[in-house]
Amino acid sequence: MRISELRNRIAEYFPDPDTYSRDIIHSELGGISVNSAIEIGMEPDEIWKAVIRHNPSMPDRYR
Repeated sequence: MRISELRNRIAEYFPDPDTYSRDIIHSELGGISVNSAIEIGMEPDEIWKAVIRHNPSMPDRYR
């Protein structure tokens, strides 16, 4: 997965994807945000899996 696809998936589900990516801290990412995970070089597919674990009620079509 590319970073652009990760960003597109986040934008499809969250009403304010920029704020979500910047401000929401994920224990699933080691206590950092999506943007921070990207900055340190985490793989986008691993970040997406963490977003799914952080939002367990996310419908299957977004997974």
